Amino acid sequence: MKVVFVITGLVAGGAENMLLKLLLNGPHLKNATVITLKAGGDLLPRFQAAGIRVETLNMHPGRPNPLAIWRLARRLRALNADVVSTWMYHADLIGGLAARLAGIPVAWGIRNSAVDERLTSRATRAVVKLCGRLSRFVPDAIISCSVRARDIHVAEHYASDKFCLIQNGFDLDAFKPDLEARLSLRTELGLAADVPLAGMIARYSPQKNHAGFLAAAAQVLQQCPAQHFLLAGLDAGPDNAELAALIRAYGLEGRVHCLGLRQDVPRITAALDLACLSSIFGEAFPNVLGEALACGVPCVATDVGDSESIVGDCGRVVVPGDVAAFAGAMQAMLTLPAAERVRMALRARQRMLDGFEIRHVASLYEEIFEHLAHLRQA
Repeated sequence: MKVVFVITGLVAGGAENMLLKLLLNGPHLKNATVITLKAGGDLLPRFQAAGIRVETLNMHPGRPNPLAIWRLARRLRALNADVVSTWMYHADLIGGLAARLAGIPVAWGIRNSAVDERLTSRATRAVVKLCGRLSRFVPDAIISCSVRARDIHVAEHYASDKFCLIQNGFDLDAFKPDLEARLSLRTELGLAADVPLAGMIARYSPQKNHAGFLAAAAQVLQQCPAQHFLLAGLDAGPDNAELAALIRAYGLEGRVHCLGLRQDVPRITAALDLACLSSIFGEAFPNVLGEALACGVPCVATDVGDSESIVGDCGRVVVPGDVAAFAGAMQAMLTLPAAERVRMALRARQRMLDGFEIRHVASLYEEIFEHLAHLRQA
């Protein structure tokens, strides 16, 4: 079975990382090709290092080119694709139409749970509306990583009978409890081994609401004076002047460690006492929460996307934008008795083992692709 994946680009995001994990763990996807609409991206070297074939249409943002659909259709035929899997809105539209033109079954991929002006541009919202109209004719299946994302897109007139739910999976060999990581990261930060550390691993974006996290951190620090905090992710580094100003405004100098984009996320995650996600909109299935639970780290998150169903009884979920509630949840988790922390860590790890192991999730994708490939042969 030859599957061709079409994705908007390879920036360091949740969807892009999930695609990489899928290709590394799906035994029937070893000969897959990835075609990006836009060239480059932070994750391109990782795809290439893994031996994954990546091509690009080299499209330019803001310059729609209808000929790209014809070019892509011709390339899909040349690759002898049995199935096309598209990821994210623009790829759904362009890749979906190209697959139809080439006579190849296509599965769209929904990775987002908000379609409004806070997260998506006017042009992207127009693409979403167009995809909603075309969903009855173009895709053979629509794969959503999130229940809430599915429901939101059905409300946007996507064909409800074509949806399949496959939640994200995690590499539980990489993300696991690790005492050495806990000690080494504190050494790197110049902290004592017993310093409590709460962190948020997320790109710096209005969606992620770093200001809300820092406001809550300031409240927590009043009650937990030994507490330290960590930020990691794209643009969440020490060279971000806006982020530095927020840290000063909340009186958190010396207490917040900004690491920026890192390649050792499993190590950083396993070193935390508490993983946080303060997003106010737009999440579908936040990977960082599952990764933290896989490391035995409890979570505090806002009720966006499927956060509540991921966290379960291994943390707290609060209303988006409620700083006091977020701070209270953080403090409650950070002051748990030691025995309860151990029990919660064990529950968190088991929760991921029971339903979110990446090889199991990859097999679910493969089942859908096999089914669609048989449709073409029938």
